[in-house]
Amino acid sequence: MMSEPVKTALTGYGYAGKTFHAPLIRAARGLALSTVVSSRPDEVHVDIPGVRVLDFESALADPAIELVVIATPNDLHAPQAIEALKAGKHVVIDKPFAITTAEAETVLAAAKTANRLATVFHNRRWDGDFLTAKSLIDSGKLGEVSLFISRFDRFRPYLRNRWREQSLPGSGLWYDLGAHLVDQALCLFGSPDVVALDLAQQREGSVVDDYFHATLFYGPHRVRLQASTLTPAPGPRFEVHGRRGSWVKYGLDTQEDDLKAGKHVGGEGWGLDRDGLFTPVADIDPLPPVAQPTLPGRYEAFYEGMAAAIRGNGPLPVAPQEALNVMRLLDLARESAETGHVIRL
Repeated sequence: MMSEPVKTALTGYGYAGKTFHAPLIRAARGLALSTVVSSRPDEVHVDIPGVRVLDFESALADPAIELVVIATPNDLHAPQAIEALKAGKHVVIDKPFAITTAEAETVLAAAKTANRLATVFHNRRWDGDFLTAKSLIDSGKLGEVSLFISRFDRFRPYLRNRWREQSLPGSGLWYDLGAHLVDQALCLFGSPDVVALDLAQQREGSVVDDYFHATLFYGPHRVRLQASTLTPAPGPRFEVHGRRGSWVKYGLDTQEDDLKAGKHVGGEGWGLDRDGLFTPVADIDPLPPVAQPTLPGRYEAFYEGMAAAIRGNGPLPVAPQEALNVMRLLDLARESAETGHVIRL
């Protein structure tokens, strides 16, 4: 017997809500997008005819809604999640979890008190190139990894009028893209011994960090995480160098562009990406590089996992403690940037 779909309210219909959450919720088996919380109902109805558009309090008051997805500005994540949990709803929070580790811990305490599930939308665990990196590392094909480099290079020289680029709590590139890259690094290698972070405001008039370079120390091995907004010629998205070979992949995962283009989630061609290059080693000599196919991306796995967890049929797609670990490392790294010192965990 099929379970009733989990009636879901999406809170926030800016870029994240419109581009990522709404189409993925609507496509996920086991979920039903019944409500959108937005101050722009006309825009919502153009995209999703017939969906209810309510204010936040009215959505929380509806007993039929089981899951609330928080896709609002970062400083609202924790307060709105706590309100939803107190109203008896399960919660998905767009990354970053909160604006401080203490706030994130308060959310998890509220979830425990309410006996409800709370997790964070770390969707880039399901990027095709990240899944490929994880597969190559786990299989031992690359050997012991000495250097892992993950970067988001973009060329966006002009400021835009949006909250992410304003001097607000939780704004800036580190809490935006850094949350993705830190989560991926922790998934692969666990907690580092030491972290060092360099932040900069490189664009004229910028009031938030629009460049970062973080180094995570794992004994003699290094993980480098970088994002920029002034890079006309992007470097590789991933470089993974090991004793038995290297894997290099250019270009961002395709799913965000597919979502922006309105492509059917999970349909033909969904999540397909260009090949990377694998350079094997024979004894001590690198051999010519060969094409390494990239695994398909599958963002839909997050919300299908969420539906299963709510119905008691599986674990949360992102464990709360893992999301909290990301928040802690974001905070500690920022301390490194502010003090100019490396931070030992």
